[in-house]
Parts: sequence; C-alpha cells; structure tokens
Amino acid sequence: MSKLKSWLTETKNQRRLLLISCGVLLIGGVLRWGREVRLIRATPVSSWQNEVNADCAVVLTGGPGRIREGFDLLADRRVKKLIISGVYPETQLRDLLPSWTFHGLREEDIVLEKRSETTWGNAQQSLPIVEALRCRDILLVTSRTHMSRAYRTFRAVFPQHVQIQTQAVVGNRWDPTTFEVGFEGLKSFFYSFWAYAD
Repeated sequence: MSKLKSWLTETKNQRRLLLISCGVLLIGGVLRWGREVRLIRATPVSSWQNEVNADCAVVLTGGPGRIREGFDLLADRRVKKLIISGVYPETQLRDLLPSWTFHGLREEDIVLEKRSETTWGNAQQSLPIVEALRCRDILLVTSRTHMSRAYRTFRAVFPQHVQIQTQAVVGNRWDPTTFEVGFEGLKSFFYSFWAYAD
C-alpha cells in the first residue's frame, strides 16, 4: 500500500511539474510573440519618405507595391541593380514590367531570382547574386509588416560587410490588420528560434 501511495505522490508531483513547465513555456511564448508584434508595429513605412541609395535593391515578392517600388528605385537611379527574389519559375521580366512603363530601364540591370519560396530562402538565394554583382550595400524592399523578420533574416545570412538598408512599403493598407500583424508575429516568433537569434 505504501508503494502505491509513494507512486501516486510521485506521479502527482510529476504532473504538477509538467503543468508548471507548460505554463512557464506558454507565458514565455506569449511574451516573445508580443515582442515580435511590437517590433512589427514599430516598423515605419520608409517608401516615399526616405531618399536612400545603394548598389543593389533586393525586392521580396509576395505583396502589393513591392516590385513597383523596386522598379521605381532603379528608374530613379537610386540603385544600380535590381534583384527580385521569390519570383515564380515560369515568370519572365515582361510579365512584371509592362512595355509602357519605365522607359529606359535596361534588362541587364534586373535579375529574377526564382528558387526561393520563403524569407529564409530569399536571403540564401539572393546572397550569391549580391556577391556576383559586387554590391557593397543593398536596399531591402518588402512590406512594413514583413520588414522586421526579413531584415533580421537577411542580417543573419549576409556577411557583416554588406550594409543592409530597409525600404518598407505599404502592403494591402496603411495600417495592417490585427490578424496580419498577429500572424506575422507568429512567423517571426518561429524564425527567432532558428533563422536569427536576438
């Protein structure tokens, strides 16, 4: 009987410890997710407001206004080369650049990166292109909501001697919805464990 009582007490203590551990992990996770959400909300829209220049621009596909911003930067000669990262494999430049737009852009100044499917992939696949083009600094173009995760991922992948400036554009709306920010915060939360440590 005393063995049974001892086993039940031990099992009860293990369950308590497990519940406490789960509670601590849950609270820690919520706090970290909250930090990610705050970082996202604190990201300013820099498109239209900052006149920045760089050797290359890296545009991350996946949202409205991003590719157009990249073409504007190239047309305004604020960058020398434009890398559009995450393009569908069958996409051609003419699919992205209507013939009536941006007269004077040279096709050899635009590189379509077609292998990446994630933000991590964007950074991994863009780095060899940036190095081949001998870009000393890049202008990272993505949406305001995505910029925090994108910048930290690129900073973790790119060597420190490559300067990274940000050019956040408006996504679907000026102020992203709570759901958009929360979902991006969740993605950033998971990226913070393996893509970048901060």
